[in-house]
Amino acid sequence: MSFLNKLFKKNKQHPEEEMKMEKLNIGIILGSTREGRVSPQVGQWVKEIADARGDANYEIIDIADFQLPFLGTTDGTEPGIAAWGDKLDSMDGFVFIVQEYNHSISGALKNAIDFARDQWANKAAGIVSYGSTGGARAAEHLRGILGELQVADVRTHPTLSLFTDFVNGNEFKPQDLHQANMKMMLDQVLAWSGALKTLR
Repeated sequence: MSFLNKLFKKNKQHPEEEMKMEKLNIGIILGSTREGRVSPQVGQWVKEIADARGDANYEIIDIADFQLPFLGTTDGTEPGIAAWGDKLDSMDGFVFIVQEYNHSISGALKNAIDFARDQWANKAAGIVSYGSTGGARAAEHLRGILGELQVADVRTHPTLSLFTDFVNGNEFKPQDLHQANMKMMLDQVLAWSGALKTLR
């Protein structure tokens, strides 16, 4: 019997212990801070698809808003650091918008991830990546990082090509074929986010 089946069976047998069903909070993290970035366009596309489902509270989280310094270069009292940790604490799961830089994720995203630890644990995450090869190599690097932080990254992974899903490399025009993968990824993120919430 799978973990989720056991969980549902347990809740059914003990209705008095059932948790109040509340919508999960899922953060859509924009993984780039550079000028001219297209991650806000991709993030908005993800949010529109997600909001239409009506099954969770989805919020775009832009790491640029927190103005995080390079880890270890300051005394750590910048207000953005505490605000970043508080924002992550309020989330049950995540969708990372990841662009590929030199076969990996951006330095800004790695820095933001490293500024937190406990806030990541026992949560789930999906990945939407883009690049010349769909951002696949960046996504694989991110999976290793998330595993170290006890984040359960889901299998389904929409990959967007700079050649077929963007006009002139800067205007996002996704192909319709990505809709099915987006739906499946969000299904998995919600299932695992709900299950892992019982561990926190």
